[in-house]
Amino acid sequence: MTVTRLRDIPGIGVDVVGDAADAVGDPGFLRLENLDTDLRPPAVALAATRSAVDDDAANSYLPFQGRRSLREAAAAHVGRIAGRSYDAGTECVSVAGGLNGVLNTLLATVEPGQEVVLCDPIYAGLVNRVRLAGGVPRFVPTEATAEGWTVDPERLAAAVGPRTAAVLMMGPAMPTGLVLDDRHWAALADACERHDAWLIYDAAMERIRFDGRRPSHPASHDGLSDRTITVGSASKELRMIGWRVGWVVGPADILADVRLVGLTNVVCQVGLAQDAVAAALDAPDADADVAAATAEWRRRCDTVLRELAAYPVVPPHGGWSLLIDTGPLGLTPAELSKRLFDRAKVAATPMDGWGPSGGRHLRLVFANEPVERLTGLGERFRQAIG
Repeated sequence: MTVTRLRDIPGIGVDVVGDAADAVGDPGFLRLENLDTDLRPPAVALAATRSAVDDDAANSYLPFQGRRSLREAAAAHVGRIAGRSYDAGTECVSVAGGLNGVLNTLLATVEPGQEVVLCDPIYAGLVNRVRLAGGVPRFVPTEATAEGWTVDPERLAAAVGPRTAAVLMMGPAMPTGLVLDDRHWAALADACERHDAWLIYDAAMERIRFDGRRPSHPASHDGLSDRTITVGSASKELRMIGWRVGWVVGPADILADVRLVGLTNVVCQVGLAQDAVAAALDAPDADADVAAATAEWRRRCDTVLRELAAYPVVPPHGGWSLLIDTGPLGLTPAELSKRLFDRAKVAATPMDGWGPSGGRHLRLVFANEPVERLTGLGERFRQAIG
């Protein structure tokens, strides 16, 4: 590497598998490697996007912090779930997608050499952004059970120490589908206050839960209310991946720093997309829309779990993906990925670099293939493994 900041930042693997599948161009391939979905965005968002093409104001850099309509919608959305109010003018800024928001927030909160607490396994893109910001990942192992992934709240809190700048949590987490609840936030509240650490909450999938419950938001806890920075995105719940719009919501003082980082980094968001995202967030049927999409994603997840019942698959509590432990199969994730690709026309991503335990897991994304195509996945696995 030319610069040291990239020395410990590997790729995420998804692009390698995706590019290979694109090059084959075979419609018979099951595309389980990338977090895409074929479920359409809300109709109101599509209509607003088409209208924006003819709106001269949408073809502008300004306002740099995001259009007022989007910031008001995002602040209200986060406020409804967190059970508190946020000022759209001082406590919300728009960003170019959720991961841009995560990086901007890390750059505003983490000094080089400070630690950021994450669950393991976790999305490599989050780990890499911690490192890019100069932070040191501090991983807390999660446990795979027959019912899904769990993490002990006290173990999570114990990872917060004098070198901790922030705790970066996501729920449901990518790629495990781990869901965090009030027990975790209560434990982290004391730890974050003791060590003056931020709680950065990646809320990209918070309503995509398979238990039917409402999200548990850290800012709803008194001890975390003034320490929580929420990063949201239109990509997952609203299925607006190509719009590249997200938001960061939190206390005004730190949001001023996040805004400054954004102005220095990406500068502004996609003008044509912001009113469309605002319309989707504000729609009267917004929750019902996400619930309907979640029900379909659960059908697909259940299909994969049935098809692979004979294999060491860990069921998710939400999200778009699940993991298979390749250790009991006598294969590395990369070996299983290659066999599935070459022998069974299945594209799936090995999780090297996705936390310390990523090196034994293969990720399967179920959000982008209908039940009809996922049916038969078990036979494809048998063809691949032999």
